[in-house]
Amino acid sequence: MPELVLDRTDYKILHYLQNSGRMSNAELAEAVGLSPSPCLRRVKALEQAGILKQYVALVDAKAVGLPISIFVNVTLRSQERASLMEFESQVAVYDEVLECYLMTGSFDYTLRVVVPDLDSYERFLAERLTRIKGVANIQSSFTLKQVVYRTELPLARVSQG
Repeated sequence: MPELVLDRTDYKILHYLQNSGRMSNAELAEAVGLSPSPCLRRVKALEQAGILKQYVALVDAKAVGLPISIFVNVTLRSQERASLMEFESQVAVYDEVLECYLMTGSFDYTLRVVVPDLDSYERFLAERLTRIKGVANIQSSFTLKQVVYRTELPLARVSQG
């Protein structure tokens, strides 16, 4: 499939959908200055190109009983492809892991983990993370306060070009 070339209107659509994914097509069309049919065609093209991946609701973790957020740095014994794939396939199935990144620097992976309490995190470590073959070191950093949390990508900088 050919790569979709985005114009200013596409970036406007992405801006509005990143901030309010539940807005109707008519509301979106009005906000970006299009009639509903061309607006819907653009949204469908963004979806088909894989730029719009999915629509979700953001849930307040504390409000649903998941107030503990931990960043976990993991070092593996080996950085061979098989070891990396093994680790990635294992952590991908753990519900507590919201994000996992392969890193450069001192650690191989950084995870963002959410749990209801410290006992749950201890169980997660003992029964899951430390049992993954090849894990050599784990360092946990507990968050005290969320200062900035965004889900919108800074597209204004990209769309200027």
